Amino acid sequence: MKFKVNQDTCIGCGLCEGTCPAVFHMTDAGVAEAIPDDVPAGEEANAQAALEGCPVGAIEKVEG
Repeated sequence: MKFKVNQDTCIGCGLCEGTCPAVFHMTDAGVAEAIPDDVPAGEEANAQAALEGCPVGAIEKVEG
């Protein structure tokens, strides 16, 4: 399972990074970015919580 952040929608609030720093981080441009790899084992629930908590819906789950 992977996640992707729509950087055009992201408002840079940092909630995703605070919820799941193993998957999300803030870029120098002030928006969030997800790791390009699969979510590390044990972090799936945190990554899903970040998706559900995003105030602007900028995070999506990418299957495969």
